[in-house]
Order: sequence, then C-alpha cells, then structure tokens
Amino acid sequence: MLASLIVGALAGSSLAKRFTSPVRPMDLVRRISSGCSTSGPASCHNTTQETDLCCFEAPGGLLLQTQFWDTNPSTGPANSWTIHGLWPDNCDGTFMEDCDPSRDYTNIAGLLEAQGASDTLSFMQEFWVDINGQNEQFWEHEWSTHGTCYSTLEPSCLPSGSPTGAEAVAFFNTVVKLFQTLPTYDWLANAGITPSTSKTFTLSTLTSALKAASGVTPALECSGSTLDAIEWYFNLKGSVIDGDFVMIDTPESGSCPSSGIKYPPKSGSTTTITPTATTTSGGSSPTGGSGSLPSTGTITASTTGGLLTAGTWSTQTLATYHFSGTVSSFTMTTSKGNCGVSSGTLKCGSGVSLSTFSAVSSGSDLLLGFQGSTAFSSDSTPSGTDQETVFTGSSHSKTYTLAIVAS
Repeated sequence: MLASLIVGALAGSSLAKRFTSPVRPMDLVRRISSGCSTSGPASCHNTTQETDLCCFEAPGGLLLQTQFWDTNPSTGPANSWTIHGLWPDNCDGTFMEDCDPSRDYTNIAGLLEAQGASDTLSFMQEFWVDINGQNEQFWEHEWSTHGTCYSTLEPSCLPSGSPTGAEAVAFFNTVVKLFQTLPTYDWLANAGITPSTSKTFTLSTLTSALKAASGVTPALECSGSTLDAIEWYFNLKGSVIDGDFVMIDTPESGSCPSSGIKYPPKSGSTTTITPTATTTSGGSSPTGGSGSLPSTGTITASTTGGLLTAGTWSTQTLATYHFSGTVSSFTMTTSKGNCGVSSGTLKCGSGVSLSTFSAVSSGSDLLLGFQGSTAFSSDSTPSGTDQETVFTGSSHSKTYTLAIVAS
C-alpha cells in the first residue's frame, strides 16, 4: 500500500549547513528561517537522490499530525481534539525513534519561554495536554522520541548563533501551527456529527465528512469501538521550520470498525472557541474573540499580497471588501458582486451566491474563517500580475491565513 512512497528512501545522508551570518539569540524565534525553497519535490516523491537534507525531509518524509479525543479522563476543551504530536515516518511506513539522545531537552516550558515562544506554550497548555496531567513529560517525550528524527531540524541546519534548543522551539511552533489548520471537531460538527452518549456512526460517515472539509481522508483510531485518535498525513516541501505541508490521503487504514463507532462527549471540560489560525514562530497564538468587524476593508494574506475583487490571491493592489453582519456571521461583497464558496473555491462576482463567513481574533489580526477553519490554500504563490485561485482548507500546496484590515 505504501509502495508509491518508497522513492523517498533515495534521499542521501549529508546535512548541508544553510547559514553563515550570525543572528542575535533573542531574534531567533521571531526571525528564524530555514533558507529553503519549497519549489522542489515533496518528501517521499523525489526521483533522484537528495543530498541537502536540511531542505528535504528524509528518511522520515511521511509526516503524521496525530490528535487525541480523550474522554476517560477528559483532556482539553469539550469542543476540540487535542495534540498528540507530529511524527516523521519513513516513506515505506517504517519509522525511527529517539534519534539523538544528546538533544533530549528537558524543561520544554522554560525553553519556549526563554526563546520568545510563550504564546506557543500557552496554547500547548490548553491543547497539548497529557491524560495524566504530566504535560512537561509528554512534551519532552514527543520531542526526544520524534522531534530529534527530523533531518531538517538538525542543529547544523539552523542559523549561525542559534541558542541551544532552537530546533525544538521551531518544532513545537510548527506542530501548533499545523494543528490550528486541522479543526477536526469543527469539521465533524459542521457535518452534523457531534459527540453523543447514544448515537453511533459508520466509518464511512466520519471519513466522508472529514474528506469533504479537508480534501483528504485521515486515519481514524478506536479503542474497541470508541473513537479516540486521528492521524492526518502529509508530505513536506522544504523544512519543518517553514516548509509547505502537503496533505495526502492516509496510506493505511486506522483501527476503527466499519460501523457502530462511538464518539462520546468529554466530561468536566469547558467549551472553548477552537483556535484554527496559522501562526508564525514567536507570534501570538490565536484565540477566539469578539473583535470588531469593519464595514469595509482589504483582505491580506499571511505570506504575501492579498485578495483582489474576484476573490483571487495576488500581490497587486488589494481590493476593497464590504462586510455585513457580525464577526461570528457575516457576508462579503466587492465591486464585482457577491462573495461565496462553491466546491471549496472562493469567488466574488455576478451570479455568485453569498456564503456566510466568520472571523477569529489572533493578536491584533482579525482572521477570515469559513466553516470553522481559518486555513486557506492555493496551488502556488503569486508574483507580478499572477492571480491564484483561493481554496478553503489546507489541501493545496501553499497554505496561509487571510486577515481583514479595516479601511
């Protein structure tokens, strides 16, 4: 089943040093960059040997973003799954663990705070939690067991002058950022699938709902017939630090039965607006907020440029959008007409049916959301007069968030 992915084993073993210019330690978390292009082949899809493993993840190029649904005892918010980790499986489905004991860092919380990632830590304390309350040991385990196995996070791949543990800080920032683009609870809820003490679900019902929202099929894991974990699979273009995570279908089935699957509610947990926005290293973790919806404004992309009048992504002069409603439910129009989403594609123009959008406060930004997610994606990054189609979700190669800026 994994034969198509074995080509990633062609990757070589050398690690090229990417940087020579020193960077001040206090700037690293906010400014750290891999210096890698994302235009090359995705991990596990190279046809020739890759030698720069700072910019090509190998041999662990089949990445799993794993999430928990813990109910006994319950962990995390009642309306959100929680983070388990980000694992680098080999392209043939095998895996390595505990790859560098010399980098088995302890006091992860202190490491994050010392290197300017306190917002990431705050997010982890709510959404990356241990079932027995041992969060620090849990984070240390995920880093030492899985984080140390990423070729693109080798210390030699970091900017010159990086403080000890900077690669671990980058790892936790990336895991949080990726998790925020995968609102499993919201995607199921939007399809009418919510935790229940009496209902059961078929595997096809669950996976179909998740594929409709994300564009791919994940693996669902059960303890007996009770749903308790999910695995979202990716290949990677570039580095774990700032590369493009390309969603793919699960290469193998999970452990859930075909029918009679229980999705029980969490007990004793609070309900929280699930943060689903992509953050940058050292930036503010998004939190749900009421904010203030402007009547007019532009829409900027988190990477470059923003939206034009037709709802396309470009680096040209941005269009003025008109908003009607509240942050929790509003519609948008431009000079071309109504804005809406059809078959996962954002469009604005005559004949377009209005869709209902929402917004989530993230620090000083007001992020555009659709059906519970603030992730948007395109096939490539625009330049010059190029215009790229905007898709909801993160199923295309360039993933970003969109911020509403009052005019």
